[in-house]
Amino acid sequence: MAEKKSLSSDRAGILLVEDHPIFRKGLREIIDNEDGLLVLGECDDARHALQMTAELKPHLVIVDISLKNSNGIALIKDIRRLHPQTLILTLSMHDEGIYAERALRAGARGYVMKHHAPETVIQAINQVLDGKIFVSEEVANRIFTHFIEGLPAERSPIDLLSDRELEVFELIGRGLGTRQIAEKLCVSIKTVENHRAHIKEKMNFSSAIELIQHATLWAEKK
Repeated sequence: MAEKKSLSSDRAGILLVEDHPIFRKGLREIIDNEDGLLVLGECDDARHALQMTAELKPHLVIVDISLKNSNGIALIKDIRRLHPQTLILTLSMHDEGIYAERALRAGARGYVMKHHAPETVIQAINQVLDGKIFVSEEVANRIFTHFIEGLPAERSPIDLLSDRELEVFELIGRGLGTRQIAEKLCVSIKTVENHRAHIKEKMNFSSAIELIQHATLWAEKK
């Protein structure tokens, strides 16, 4: 973790939760160069993020989806439960078509992808701090379509998975076995087996081999 700063009264305090040190350093420099914004601290996993949120009381926490030994969606839910006054913005390389709505449902107030220009990231930060929602036009249109029509426009099988099932599916695609997934997620082997069974059922896979094949192909496309 980097050195923590004290918050002055005229700047909005931000906590960065990101597992890539180089990207985190660049993001910190971009934010600190903006009037009215100050990075109070940074970390790379959920445990430290919760500790630092309680200690630093940031106005905004910027959370990646993939974190060291943890998952951003679960962290968003924990921050909202323990610190409901804290705003959350998701900044990730993961496909917004899959993760943006999940992040918003978990409690984030915005979703921006890492390939966007620094100006867009700053716009997202300021918009969330102003009490608004920030998503891309494509995501916004899809959400409005769901609301107006009452039904999803087009749901892929991935959308049927719960947040935890999607996490397990991704880990399977990365080549992890059941025991490795259980250790990474700090759950029992039986729990992972149950998740695998639910994934097979929801995505209509006929065998464990088919599950692994599709998970691997999906992970490679990300």
